[in-house]
Amino acid sequence: MRKPVFLLLLFLNVACLNAATVDTVSIYSKAMKKSSDCVVILPRNYSKGERFPVVYLLHGYDGWYANWIIRVPELKAHADRYKLLIVCPDGSKDSWYFNSRLNPAVQYETYIGTEVPAYIDMHYKTRKSRFGRAITGLSMGGHGGMFLGLRHAETFGACGSMSGGVDIKPFAKKWGIKTWIGDPDATGFDWKEITVADAIEKYPRDSVAIIFDCGADDFFYETNSALHEKMVRLKIPHTYIARPGGHDWSYWKNAIKYQLLFFSDFFNKMNVPGN
Repeated sequence: MRKPVFLLLLFLNVACLNAATVDTVSIYSKAMKKSSDCVVILPRNYSKGERFPVVYLLHGYDGWYANWIIRVPELKAHADRYKLLIVCPDGSKDSWYFNSRLNPAVQYETYIGTEVPAYIDMHYKTRKSRFGRAITGLSMGGHGGMFLGLRHAETFGACGSMSGGVDIKPFAKKWGIKTWIGDPDATGFDWKEITVADAIEKYPRDSVAIIFDCGADDFFYETNSALHEKMVRLKIPHTYIARPGGHDWSYWKNAIKYQLLFFSDFFNKMNVPGN
């Protein structure tokens, strides 16, 4: 009986060696003068000589860098399936991925949009091109995914959102948003500059592949549907998905599968000489 047991243990060890691995790294922000932890999921074939595309996956309000891998451990299988890295940085519990106008210590647009990708490119075998990077997230992170993707098209070739706050204007008094960017009524600051639903009017000259979705029972559903209709009117290419579901992990666990497929197709299409 010893031989079958030995073979089983050997098989399990080999399987573990061939499975996706999860790193936790600390990434320093020069803009904020502090370090934050970040999850990096590596596909099982990472040890090979090739370079890999990267999907940056953002957490929601009151979340943190480990939210995604704890709630959706299937991300490891997705990384294997699509042969890509999945990077989950920390955006603080309520930054909304903005550079704060009121607090110089809160500069998450710079951190996630510039500093984290620079660190990942320096320490991992990545495709160092916008055509090898995508960014998306859930809820607050859905806002962040499209906000950063549109404003940093030189870094990200594709972006997305799941149940995202793509129009923050109707929710001005919620979730501490104005704590970082100020009250538009009091300061005269125009929130249109940092609201995806309005920023889309300045669609980047370097076109960005876009996917976003929202559940029909989600409190963000109307603003997401309105963004889709506006993009249709503006003839901006995008993929929009509306399906049954609410603002919860059951929905996001399902949604991420379609978004990663979309990004994988984008990476494969753009993986040509010169990109």
